[in-house]
Amino acid sequence: MISTLPVRLMVYDFRQDDPRKCTSVKLRKFRLVRSLNGLKQIHRSSIVLNPDSSKTLSKNDRPLVENHGLVALDCSWNLSEEIFQRNIPGENRQLPALLAGNPTNYGVLGKLSTAEALAAALYITGFADEAKRVLSIFKWGDTFLSLNLEPLEAYARSPLDELHEREKEFFGP
Repeated sequence: MISTLPVRLMVYDFRQDDPRKCTSVKLRKFRLVRSLNGLKQIHRSSIVLNPDSSKTLSKNDRPLVENHGLVALDCSWNLSEEIFQRNIPGENRQLPALLAGNPTNYGVLGKLSTAEALAAALYITGFADEAKRVLSIFKWGDTFLSLNLEPLEAYARSPLDELHEREKEFFGP
């Protein structure tokens, strides 16, 4: 059985990171995500977290997350440019601005781990308890939440057309 979460979480792992530090490996170990064997396994209506997308994730995406799941692409930030510019199936969305709480990129704007990205997407689309469950398996999970609690709550309340204003309020231009 995969996870006790009411939302289907999936990861396509490009296997570019050290498996001992890779958050998607730990998420799989705790059965919180399902591995995808290829990008063609992504449903056309699944939300795919892609920082290069022109569309931003908002609370309006909840029905797609609920019905078709959430997909993270796990790759090294050093090699990500080529990956995120591919024609990736699904409904691609970027996350609004957030700070990383993981030890590798602590405090860096937008450089989230796979677990942080999934948790943020869950929180924004109205699955705060599920986001906390995802982060609970990491020592630094509470750090990510404490760094971003106000923006996450604001993003979760804001309609899509107000997200850019919320980002500016918290992180500037």
